[in-house]
Amino acid sequence: MEAKRVIISGGGTGGHIYPAIAIANAIKEKYPATEILFVGANGKMEMEKVPKAGYEIKGLDIAGLQRKLTVKNLSFPFKLLRSLKKAKSIVKEFKPDVAIGVGGYASGPLLRQAGKLGVPTLIQEQNSYPGITNKLLAKKAKKICVAYDNMGRFFEESKIVFTGNPVRKEILNIKGKRERGLEQFGLETEKKTLLVIGGSLGARTINNSIKNAAEQLAKNDIQVLWQTGKYYYEDMKSFVEENKIANVKVHDFIYEMDLAYACADLVVSRAGALSISELCLVGKPTILVPSPNVSEDHQTKNAMALVNHNAAMLVTDAEAPDVLGNTVVELIKEEEKLVKLSVNIIGFGRPNAADSIANEVFKIMNK
Repeated sequence: MEAKRVIISGGGTGGHIYPAIAIANAIKEKYPATEILFVGANGKMEMEKVPKAGYEIKGLDIAGLQRKLTVKNLSFPFKLLRSLKKAKSIVKEFKPDVAIGVGGYASGPLLRQAGKLGVPTLIQEQNSYPGITNKLLAKKAKKICVAYDNMGRFFEESKIVFTGNPVRKEILNIKGKRERGLEQFGLETEKKTLLVIGGSLGARTINNSIKNAAEQLAKNDIQVLWQTGKYYYEDMKSFVEENKIANVKVHDFIYEMDLAYACADLVVSRAGALSISELCLVGKPTILVPSPNVSEDHQTKNAMALVNHNAAMLVTDAEAPDVLGNTVVELIKEEEKLVKLSVNIIGFGRPNAADSIANEVFKIMNK
């Protein structure tokens, strides 16, 4: 097959970036001659993470509309027009055979312009409830790769392909890594381990809830591996040091997530699509604390897809500061319940998601 060109657009959070990189890697594995260009939003984390993964990226000056009335919204139309103009020039210059949107600010302008210039498009919808951008882009898309059932409520049924969400490759196999993980993070072998992850940027409510519960967790011999996010790291680190809480290991960001999952007995997490996909693959008992600050409350909908099948527990954001500590302590002692949650959640895992999406990309390009 002759060398093809692919644009992948989107980002803003790890939940969009890591699946995008996983798709790119799967495409390159199948057809190494494929040229791949990423398009992201200037100032967002994709501008750092994508080059680290070995791919070129171009940035658009785009930002989202704020849900509250704010002065920032006044600049939105101008940023959108500039982004559409730049997206058009990127597509014309790169001449892609297909454009892939993974969600995030940049995917809207890029896929819109690609479609107008006759480039076939594919959308990867990660959540159980799609945002406005993907609903609009879906009308022109050739295929829509989804991770949840019943997406025909939002998209044309004939375009939908159930692939699951792609994840980082190292997470696909955590067997036999527990000891290495405990050693990596300075944790003790005989204690139960709670892994706390609030998404790539951190989660204020989860951090404050763990802070409130720190002494209670220590009294119950539970050690904590805590990813706070960069915005909360200094505060949480100071709290742990000042109160001499020895059972808590604080990190702003955990790069070795395979090792973190491997040594966890229980996980507390937001309910972003990527986090849930990873948790399903590693099969860890999980308490989900959905963020209320997302469009259409989609994290709660993501969480309920598991909770309704007894594959995870849910604590609301409002309840978490008061009840998360008790919930962790009670659950981590119930071995039978932990096993049941683990068995049920692993049934939702889709280990071949990135390959499945890559296959759809090549089907589009070869037509």
